[in-house]
Amino acid sequence: MTPLRLALVPGEPAGVGPELCVRLVQTARSYGMTAFGDPQTLRAAADALKLPLHLVAPEDDQGRAGELALHPIPNAVDVAFGQPAPANAHAVIDALHTAAAHCLRGDCHGLVTGPVHKAVINDGGIPYTGTTELLAEQARCGVVMMLANPTMRVALATTHLPLREVADAITPASLSATLRTVHAALRTDFGIDQPRIAVLGLNPHAGEAGHLGHEEIAVIEPVLAVLRGEGMSLEGPLPADTAFLPGRLKRYDAVLAMYHDQGLPVLKFSGFEHAVNITLGLPYPRVAVDHGTALDLAGKGTADPSSLIAAAATCARMARARTAIMP
Repeated sequence: MTPLRLALVPGEPAGVGPELCVRLVQTARSYGMTAFGDPQTLRAAADALKLPLHLVAPEDDQGRAGELALHPIPNAVDVAFGQPAPANAHAVIDALHTAAAHCLRGDCHGLVTGPVHKAVINDGGIPYTGTTELLAEQARCGVVMMLANPTMRVALATTHLPLREVADAITPASLSATLRTVHAALRTDFGIDQPRIAVLGLNPHAGEAGHLGHEEIAVIEPVLAVLRGEGMSLEGPLPADTAFLPGRLKRYDAVLAMYHDQGLPVLKFSGFEHAVNITLGLPYPRVAVDHGTALDLAGKGTADPSSLIAAAATCARMARARTAIMP
């Protein structure tokens, strides 16, 4: 039996990430957690919140309240709350890469990430489109983005694309790969033996039998037929405007939306504070908060830690489902 240990990356040092990490560790944990970040920033966040923070080496971590193991990755310049510095972009990316490397080696069993500021990272001279893409490139694998809250799980067939590019991006190969990844993750990470997945159509009314678009007939329906033949439980393509009705959601373990704003507004409306962003397909579980850096709230002690708390709890459950580890 291997003790569970999660890697934690606070994200943008000038945002709310560091103080949310401080709040996260105010309760004793049944697993180890190693933060990858700047010690001075974490201590400043704890001082601003007037909360205890005892930074220890990973081997000394006992999971006690107010205690956090740290793999130090110093920032290049001092941090001021709410004022991101592009000079610290390399430390943010280094923290992500180093934490992920620990997960790939098996030193940590899952990765929890706080919010980062894409524009600041690019201003720091690092081409960056998102942490999901960064982790997928490092692990050399295909991934799927899923957002989840206590009400629903919503995966995406496409992510951050202009709407006019979405239809061309949904191909038989990409859709099949996405559904296989979602199905495998529901079994491996969530312990669902026979996952039930609702697949949304691309067009209004799921194309209305070809009168409102042909993607359902030409792409989605043939892929679903092949995967059903392999034993997957797939319903669809479904009209998006009725698929999220509470009575219908009870029949599914996850919903696959064709594009970002088709599925995520419904999920966020149903429980934004407890929503988390999960990367499916990596060799380890990765769960992120579902909010931004909130620079205007940094250092004020008013930022809600619910999403980070939910992310850590979700990551721990996923890691336990993957590995024979101690409770």
